[in-house]
This record gives sequence, C-alpha cells and structure tokens, in this order.
Amino acid sequence: MRASDKAYEALRTDIVEWRLRPGAVLGEVEQAERLGVSRTPLREALARLVADGLAVQQRGRGAVVSDVSSEHVDDLFDLRRALEVESARIAARKAEPATFASLRSRFLEAGRCTGPETREAYYLLAGELDSCIDAAVDNPYIEQALRSLRVHLARVRRLAQDDPERLARSALEHAAIAEAIAARNPEVAAAATQLHLHHSLEHIKTHAGPREDTP
Repeated sequence: MRASDKAYEALRTDIVEWRLRPGAVLGEVEQAERLGVSRTPLREALARLVADGLAVQQRGRGAVVSDVSSEHVDDLFDLRRALEVESARIAARKAEPATFASLRSRFLEAGRCTGPETREAYYLLAGELDSCIDAAVDNPYIEQALRSLRVHLARVRRLAQDDPERLARSALEHAAIAEAIAARNPEVAAAATQLHLHHSLEHIKTHAGPREDTP
C-alpha cells in the first residue's frame, strides 16, 4: 500500500469512528509523525479527505475535520433516498431471488439477537445486503455514488449512538427489503426501502448528540 493510501485510510477511519472529531485540526507535522509517513503523502491524503467532504480547508488552520449538522443529515438522506430506493427497485427486477431469501432469514435472526456483542456483526450483514443490491443493480455510477455516501452515513450513524431497540427494528426493515427483492416486486422493495430510510432519519435526528465516549 502506498504511503498516501495508508495515511488516507487511517485518517478516514479515525474520522468515521469519531476518534477525530469535527473541527479537529489535521496538522501536517503532527499527523505525518503519528502515521509514520512523510509530509508529501500526508498532503495527498488530506486532499482526498477534502474531496470526500470529510475535511475542509480553513485559512490559517489548514485541513480541519468537517462538521456534521442536522442540515447535513437531511442532505445526505435526500441523496440516500434517491439512490437506495431506485437501487432496490432495480434489484427486484434483476436479482437472484435465492440470495435475498437467504438474507431475509439472516436479518430475521439478527432481529432477535441485537445485544452489544452482535452489533458489529449486524452492521456487517447490512453491508452485505448493500453489496448484493449493488451487484444486482450493476451500475458503476450508482455504485460509486453510494460508496462515497456510505462513508458519511457511517459517521452519522455513530453520532446517533447504537440503540439495541432501533437495531432490532432496523433488522426487520432490512428483512422486508430483502423479501420484496426475493419476490421480484420492485414497488414493494422501493416502498420498504423508503420506510426504512424514514425511520432511520427520524431516529438519527431524535437521538443524535455529542459523542461522550471518545477522547
């Protein structure tokens, strides 16, 4: 892995996981020393973070971790609805039903087991559903847009904290999406996705607060 890629991946993960908070200054000397790279690849990594919208350039401060506000969340979900609802509709027309029938069963099981120890496994399962829908849609432009969007959504998800009751409901919503795709019903798949996104946004806006668990 190139030094600039190493620095980019490390900084992006730290931002998404809230180890680097909004407003944190990404000083070149400090970050290059921390990550064990020289300043040239570090600058390349910072430029990529700015292009991703995870950092902004401020006069006199350099690169700074970008803010997350309710307005940003609304904007992200406007784009998410446009991409994910249509993706579900397309996937229902093109997907292999058995793949999504299996995912439905696994989400139903996940909905019964959402303790702290299974939280990350649940997020991996949700990511698997995303990947299967992406593969069924088979549109590189949509996939690229979603890949960028999902980085920001992961950051927002952690802002809202992890609520076991919400995760259980979300698992059932994902199961409904997978079931509709397996049944090759585009409009039901789109409606199930729309409902899931509505509940997700309402939860985030209700529960988002300062991150007290990170230094």
